[in-house]
Amino acid sequence: MLEAVIHGMIISFGLILPLGVQNIFVFNQGALHPKFRSALPVIITASLCDTLLIAAAVGGVSLIVLSVEWVAPVLYGAGVVFLSFMGWKTWTGIPEEGEVKVLSMRGQVVYALSVSLLNPHAIMDTIGVIGTSSLQYGGGERWAFAAATAGVSWLWFTGLAGAGRLLGRADSSGRFVRLLNKISALLIWAVAIYMGMQLTANL
Repeated sequence: MLEAVIHGMIISFGLILPLGVQNIFVFNQGALHPKFRSALPVIITASLCDTLLIAAAVGGVSLIVLSVEWVAPVLYGAGVVFLSFMGWKTWTGIPEEGEVKVLSMRGQVVYALSVSLLNPHAIMDTIGVIGTSSLQYGGGERWAFAAATAGVSWLWFTGLAGAGRLLGRADSSGRFVRLLNKISALLIWAVAIYMGMQLTANL
């Protein structure tokens, strides 16, 4: 049981640490909102979405998806389009000097849902890595593995928003946040290019 928990935590950290669309959004909302509790909607929504995807993958969706040949190319193709668009949104949505762009609770939830559940790259990571890794365990161990991976998401998003809030306080001009957004947009486009290469390899 302990082995499954540690394995789940390591895999989850490995997948969640890279700077993706979801991470960028959670961090930015933490940085832009005047109070940490104002960013709770995005933290809870992103964490719940990850938990749902992990539960589905561990519950057997991975076996179904990976057994259908056309699913992977379709997801990779959708991932290229999605990430290209999100990179553009990240770049063009950078606040100007002295401007603050914060989302309402509804806006946070809707946007977090889109970058969590409509992100083919995240879906492929969950199904292809977490789902298949869970197959080596059975019964309670498999769900302990799933709980560990999901638990990391909850802790990570909470810490990420908290780090954003600390940065928001230290960087009142918003210059660092704008620079981070530009770098983030470039990284998102780089991932889109990588997924395009994966799509080509799968055709």
